[in-house]
Amino acid sequence: MERIPFHDLEGHKGWQQAALHSGQADPFCCLPAWQLSFHEVFAPERRLLVWHESQHTTHSMVVLAEQVFAADSVLLTPIDTLWFFSSPLLGLHAVDMLAHVMDELAARYAPFFPRIVLSGLQSGSLLPQRLLRTFSHRFDFFMHSESVQCAASLGGGLDGFLSRRSANHRAKLSKGRRRAQQRGIEYERHIPATEAEAQAVFARMLTVENKSWKGVGQCGMAEEPARSFYDAMLRRLAPARGARIMFATYEGRDVGFIFGGMAGDVYRGQQFSYDLEWKDAGIGNLLQLEQVAWLCEQEASRYDMGPLTGPRMGYKAHWTERQLPIQTWLMVKKQRD
Repeated sequence: MERIPFHDLEGHKGWQQAALHSGQADPFCCLPAWQLSFHEVFAPERRLLVWHESQHTTHSMVVLAEQVFAADSVLLTPIDTLWFFSSPLLGLHAVDMLAHVMDELAARYAPFFPRIVLSGLQSGSLLPQRLLRTFSHRFDFFMHSESVQCAASLGGGLDGFLSRRSANHRAKLSKGRRRAQQRGIEYERHIPATEAEAQAVFARMLTVENKSWKGVGQCGMAEEPARSFYDAMLRRLAPARGARIMFATYEGRDVGFIFGGMAGDVYRGQQFSYDLEWKDAGIGNLLQLEQVAWLCEQEASRYDMGPLTGPRMGYKAHWTERQLPIQTWLMVKKQRD
């Protein structure tokens, strides 16, 4: 097991592999591209504590961020402390690794011991069971928060995906697709491979966003810190060609976009938007459908749509059939008499 210095984290292949093969509810948000973009934009002042272990072809990671409030008040958290989509424990040996660094943490923060926040825990899975078995004699565990992620299988291609949607939703999509074809809506697919390509498509996305209801209300991707976050993420996804961006166009003008990224064969949606002038054309639904068709052509296995609950999230129930509850726990070292 080795401690990874910050300058070696960018594009770390062990981290990438551990995120892809840990059975996480949201594998994309465990990738370095998401995690380091969050760190860069939302909390760059925090120190990152990262350990990596490789055994044969398997990789395990412990990825923690330090929040110091006072000498006797330190939190070690996931990098993502806004949504808690990811897990700081990745790979088969991550719990054992955390156990091995406890002495190092005790020495670093003596005479106090930090509280530890662990996210991305799926009830009934092996990870929370291993945590309780390994640490319950020394730590108390408390529920910090809960949320539900949602996903759709892409098994059976586009026809298989549509067969798992309601008859009413299928009819609505079919009608919308025919109407869009008659009106001359076309679609462009983009997979940026360089920073320049990423910047170019992002600029186009922002132009659409500024004409959307989110842009008009100044509550979308064009506002900070979201703007810098997605800009950084696209830049990091480019070398591995990990982004999937589609534009809806009319007579050469962008009227909508949809954007997400790949974690192996799992696609995670990030943002979509459309010009308010096209509000009645169902551009959002059309882009979702065309994106699914593209992903099926590329033999993706799953479409992750993020949190199911919250403002304006209800539409996702029409597009997904799988719910993935995740929990965030707080570990507090027991006081000894």
